[in-house]
Amino acid sequence: MKHNMKLKQKPFQMIRSGEKTIELRLYDEKRQRINVGDEIVFSCLDSNQPPFSVRVIDLHLYNNFSELFASLPLLKCGYTKETISKASPEDMNQYYTPEEQSEYGVVGIEIKLMQNMIY
Repeated sequence: MKHNMKLKQKPFQMIRSGEKTIELRLYDEKRQRINVGDEIVFSCLDSNQPPFSVRVIDLHLYNNFSELFASLPLLKCGYTKETISKASPEDMNQYYTPEEQSEYGVVGIEIKLMQNMIY
């Protein structure tokens, strides 16, 4: 199955370069339809860069971002050596409220770039 997701420019570039291999999302109805082996087409919100595709290789489910941050390697989740010391689960509250996290749970979508799938 193919899914479409939008990203801001920085995470878009980090996934495209292979630096970010785990996308963090709320495990809402839309993300509950994602399965290992599915394709995700990422498009950039901030620019006209061409979309690209990734393959889902694993799904990491947690009750909230505190649990996720304690378990997953944050350098694969969009943090860098320069920003890792300030990484906090509260960083995700700008996207998803604690109430939403409590209702749906969260997911780390582990992905692999599909080399020939840049549009």
